[in-house]
Amino acid sequence: MYNHAYLLQQLRAEGHDEVRTSHGYVFQHLIEGSPTIGALAEALGITQQGASKAVRELEAMGYVERVPDDSDGRIRRIIMTPRGADLVERARTLRRDLEAELERAVGRRNLLAARRVLSTLIEHVGAADAIARRRVRPPT
Repeated sequence: MYNHAYLLQQLRAEGHDEVRTSHGYVFQHLIEGSPTIGALAEALGITQQGASKAVRELEAMGYVERVPDDSDGRIRRIIMTPRGADLVERARTLRRDLEAELERAVGRRNLLAARRVLSTLIEHVGAADAIARRRVRPPT
């Protein structure tokens, strides 16, 4: 089972039943900022309608909310709620636990070698900058 499916299975078992992989791409842009729908759409490489739909879904689940901009009340920014921040932290913990399991299964040396191979692959295909800037496009 690959990483996303494993994490989703674990999160769903903990009561986060409606969360999908595509929601994770939205969360990536809320960790360090509070974008507008337009900025989120641009960062994700999708339409504003697509970004709005994803945000509405996350709002309905209680993970995000739209709030007025501090300097211009006409502008709405998207922020994580405490429930959203808890979900992100839980996913991070699950990833750390999974990495620890892998290290026990294959050993530290092999895990580090696999990480080097994957990092080299990411650089080779030109995706390192997109990943660093959290501009990885959601799967279609």
